[in-house]
Order: sequence, then structure tokens, then C-alpha cells
Amino acid sequence: MLQERHELVFRNLHMKLPVGLLAVVFAQSVAAADDYTVKDTPQQITITTPHLEAAIRKTGYVSGVYRQTFLDRKTGFRDAGYGLDIADWIMEPGSDKAYRNRLNKELIYRFGNAYHGNTPKRSIEGPQICTQAKTLAPRVIRGKDFVAIEQTFRYRTAAPGKKTGSQWTQRIVFPTGTRYFVSMDRIDAVNSSDAMFLRLDMPGHIQHNKGDSFSEIYLSYYGRIPAREFFQNFAPDEKFNYRRDKNKKPKRFIRAYRLRDRSTGKPGPWLAGMTLDPSVVHEAWCHQRKFVCMIHEFGGRPVNISRRHSSSATSTPSPKWRRSTTAMPATPDWKSARRAGN
Repeated sequence: MLQERHELVFRNLHMKLPVGLLAVVFAQSVAAADDYTVKDTPQQITITTPHLEAAIRKTGYVSGVYRQTFLDRKTGFRDAGYGLDIADWIMEPGSDKAYRNRLNKELIYRFGNAYHGNTPKRSIEGPQICTQAKTLAPRVIRGKDFVAIEQTFRYRTAAPGKKTGSQWTQRIVFPTGTRYFVSMDRIDAVNSSDAMFLRLDMPGHIQHNKGDSFSEIYLSYYGRIPAREFFQNFAPDEKFNYRRDKNKKPKRFIRAYRLRDRSTGKPGPWLAGMTLDPSVVHEAWCHQRKFVCMIHEFGGRPVNISRRHSSSATSTPSPKWRRSTTAMPATPDWKSARRAGN
């Protein structure tokens, strides 16, 4: 079993506006608790807390938080990409060239190009969940001071010699009193592999035109990077790339971007994704290909289906905030945040 947990947070250094009130929702199928509202429609589930709003799609482009629906109610900013914690294929190192003519077209992985770089990789199972699953059935879990979504998908295509049927599970937990959510992704595998990993978009890609939607990026394994570094396309292994076998493991694995108001150009809050156990990250991209591509791969270690494998274990969300010693403005405290999301 491959498993990973993340925190996605909005933080702002200087704005001290009061917390917004719950929005009034005029729609069918609305269930409310003291501090959150859940609106359930055939297309998506929308969650509203005093601090955040987010939608999880049931149809179309699925998994994670749907594109530009993650709203920070304090500042009015939304995520600037295609979604947060978006799920793709189960993969491993190596080339598929020897059997590419027998692969489902959607499983083919071409490398030696500007969008995948030069590292040979291949799909074990597919399809890509976000674009090809088409329909998911997210389940709402309600608590006194949180609301959560759980969704699953069983992979239905596989490379030659591999089985179909591995299950992806994702849980997204929204504590009511915070400006962050906690997410967990897990694979219950039916195939063995010397270095299986799951590919995600984490925290998420950034749509922009010459940096009009963000002013800078922060990578805890690199530092702060101005938006101008992403005005021209470059391959994922060309720069700003993290690999566990090549880079020093950071104390906290954080990838973030500072939003920019497109109409005024003024910088807004940071949107940050933090992997709670840095050691599970196999590789992480931060490159430009018409948009800033934030691919995040976790696992990359042997998986034997004769025994269970887990990369982390946590419990109830109760992170404590503190000022970070890195360039990132603020991050959840590691020891407390690790307990989140089980």
C-alpha cells in the first residue's frame, strides 16, 4: 500500500481582515452543521466553511479539489490552476518502448522531450484518473468540527504482464476553524514493483500569462523563485527538479506559490502544499510548459503484493501554526500536522 498525506494552506503575512461569514446557499440538497455547509448536486459537492470554499467534482475532470474553486474567504483569492491534489497513473522507472505497440494509447509514456524530460518512466496501471475516470462517487463524512470527502477509483487498464484492479483512495478533510485542508492519497496495489509510485498534481499547476496570476514560487528544497523564471518553457529535469536519490531531503517538503491579483498586479496570499513526511517524495517537478507544471510523485520504493506497505500513518487533524525558519511565510508545525487525515 502506498500512502501519502498533504496539507494545502492559504497564508497571508500582512492582511488582517475579519473572517468572512458563511455564504447563504440557495440550492437543492443542502446540509448544514454549525460551522460548515455542504451542497450536493449531480455534478459536484461544494463545501463552505467560515474560512474556505471548495468543490469536488463527480463528473468530467475529477479527483482532488476542482480547478479554481478553492476560495480563501479572507482575501477573496482562489487557486490559479487546474485543481489541487489531482490524481494520475500508477508508474515505475523504466521504458515502455519494448511493448509500446501493445499498450493502450493512454498508457504510453514518451520521454526525451520538453514536457516529460529525459528520465525513462512507464505506466503500470491506468487510466489517468483526472481526465479518463469520467465519473467518481465522492462520499461526505461529517464531524462536529470538520467535514471530509472520501473517493475511490479502481484502475482498469494495465501494462502487459500486469493486473488491473489496484485501488486509489483519497480523503480530503476540511477543519472548520482553519485556512487549510488535509488530504491523503493511497494505493492498494495488486501488482508488485521494484519502485512503484503514484503521480499527482501537488499542490497544483499554475495557469498564467507571463506571471499575471502569481508573483513567485517557493520550494523548500530550493528557495524562492521569481515568476520571470517561468516565462519560457523548459523541461522538468532542466531546473527546479527534486529527486530523492539526488537531492538533500528538506526538513519540510513545501511547494507554494504567491498569488497575484490579475487586475491590479498586487501580490496576494501564498497557496502552499506540504507533504507531511518528506521521505515519501520520489520526484517533484516545477517546470514551465504553457503553465507551471507541479507534478509530484510519491513512493518509488519496492512494493510486494504479498505484504502491506505504508509510507505514513496519521490521525485527527489538529496542526499548530508557527513562524517558519525558512523563506516560506508560515507553515504547519510538523509534529502536530503529522497527525492529520487518517
